[in-house]
Amino acid sequence: MKKFVLCLSTLACAGFAQAQTKWDLPTGYGANTFQTQNVEQFAKDVEQMSGGKLKITLHPGGSLFKQPEIKRAIQSGLAPAGEFIISGLSNENPLFGVDSIPFLATSYADSKRLYEAAKPVQAKVLAGQGIKMLFSVPWPGQSLYSVKPINDAADFKGTKMRAYNPATTKIAQMLGASPVTIQLPELGQALATGAANNFLTSSASGADGKLYEQVKYFYPVNGWLPRNVTAVSQRAFDELDKATQEAVLKAAAAAEQRGWVASEKVDADSIAVLKANGVTIAEPSESVKKALVAIGETMTTEWLASAGADGKAIIDAYRKK
Repeated sequence: MKKFVLCLSTLACAGFAQAQTKWDLPTGYGANTFQTQNVEQFAKDVEQMSGGKLKITLHPGGSLFKQPEIKRAIQSGLAPAGEFIISGLSNENPLFGVDSIPFLATSYADSKRLYEAAKPVQAKVLAGQGIKMLFSVPWPGQSLYSVKPINDAADFKGTKMRAYNPATTKIAQMLGASPVTIQLPELGQALATGAANNFLTSSASGADGKLYEQVKYFYPVNGWLPRNVTAVSQRAFDELDKATQEAVLKAAAAAEQRGWVASEKVDADSIAVLKANGVTIAEPSESVKKALVAIGETMTTEWLASAGADGKAIIDAYRKK
């Protein structure tokens, strides 16, 4: 009898193994970031909600594909799913870069409204490439750090402002600062030697990178909140049975909601770390706010010129809400 039960058990296990689908999910971000931890929980939820029918293996830190390669890997079938920063694709299509237009959406509430306006358009573009967007979560906003206090927009003139892409270079120039290209790992040394005086980056980058050792002023301007997207090959999704598809979508909805909450908490916790390490946390002056709003209007107009009718539809929908 025991032998008969054992045979049944073995057959059941074999049937389960045959029925289980396995997905690899690469991300370019480290295992310790809240974004990766959120995707990892998504993978666990999918396995649990699907009754083990779908197992997702997360590959963090660019270990399977580097960040710039991930979207292409999904599109070409090399990976069934993946996570990438969507504004990193703006050279391919400007519609992917709407969340990183400087000083357009400068709070979590505004960022959420912008995402809701952009989601149908971005999802349609991705669908045309065989990719299904599952969920999207923002990083904390890009805020202003400075070695010396910035009390007036004129205080930027003559300073050296760290830049890391065309947008930040333009912001520096429009503020009257000299842009200096410095990557994040080298920023601490650049500040210590006077090669940079101020810069825009998230509260989390400042806390994690211990930039409070060089800068003592932080202004939460939240210039833009760049979003990560977790997506899947439409073909891989279509190969799942309906119940498993529903499990993926349910887990994705939970991951999106959880991720936005986690991002806000990371922002608040990181600002607390900066403050605890002697950084003055201050609201930007009216003069600085006015200058940043003007930059936002200029760069939004420029983006609209490149993004066409779909871009206009996104901005119109965002501004109506």
